[in-house]
Amino acid sequence: MTWITAALAGAAIMGVVSIIDSHLVSKRMPSLWAFLIPVGILHLGFGLIVLGLFPLPGAVGAFPWGVAIASAIVRVVGILFMLHAMRTEEVSRIVPVIHTYPVFVAILAVPLLGEALSYLQWLAIFITVAGAVLISARRQGEGQGARLIQSFTRLLASSLLLGVANTAAKYALDYISFWNMYTINAVCFGIVFCLISVRPRVLREFRDMGRRGSALALLALNETIALAGIVLSFWAMERGPVSLVSTILSARPCLVFIYALALSCAFPAVLDERLSRGIVALKIVSIALIIGGVTIINLS
Repeated sequence: MTWITAALAGAAIMGVVSIIDSHLVSKRMPSLWAFLIPVGILHLGFGLIVLGLFPLPGAVGAFPWGVAIASAIVRVVGILFMLHAMRTEEVSRIVPVIHTYPVFVAILAVPLLGEALSYLQWLAIFITVAGAVLISARRQGEGQGARLIQSFTRLLASSLLLGVANTAAKYALDYISFWNMYTINAVCFGIVFCLISVRPRVLREFRDMGRRGSALALLALNETIALAGIVLSFWAMERGPVSLVSTILSARPCLVFIYALALSCAFPAVLDERLSRGIVALKIVSIALIIGGVTIINLS
């Protein structure tokens, strides 16, 4: 398996995870915080298991470890922004905006990795951002325009944070393995998610939720799938250029759109996707702009 096929497989797997996450957060769990408790516990457990199988190396300096931990923390914050948006926004609208992060990876690569951007690549940045704005735009009722601005700003901040996290992770992966990087990320996810969500009110919500067993079973399955997607992404990042890996991973919005379209036709109650010919056409154009923009950055 090459880093290209690993990145494509990671994108496909994480697309499935995004769909199930959206369903759980918006339909099955009483609140985002109640969702984060079992997710945090699972990731912490996965991280400790991987740590036992692949111990951290002792010959690495403090700075690479600091960069790896900072990358994980920044990634956690970015994902929290994304999950919060899933409470109110459509998953096929959220994921493309989040996955403008290869643009930020390219920008950060200039001062940090010594890379240079051509005029064509800078043009690609504007094309990608235009696609993100377009896919986030929709008609709002009177007095609801601020919601779009707030949501888009949060999603763009999430994209920036994920771009920073990937750039930092690439630096750290020169010193540690992808298994070590996964361990650090999983443990940080588990600790942060539990710290911010475990409180009496949330525990009562979790205790009183209906159909808890089936929701937790689906959640456990989804996070196990996510483990495979995250490991494949770090494996590809360790072996390939981070800008190219990030671009391939940004194919995830196209896959999420396809998954969401199929689910909305077969099981309309699973997701709150409001689809019409006009909306489908708009999303196809928007995703094409995003994918085209981030591809030009790395192929020009």
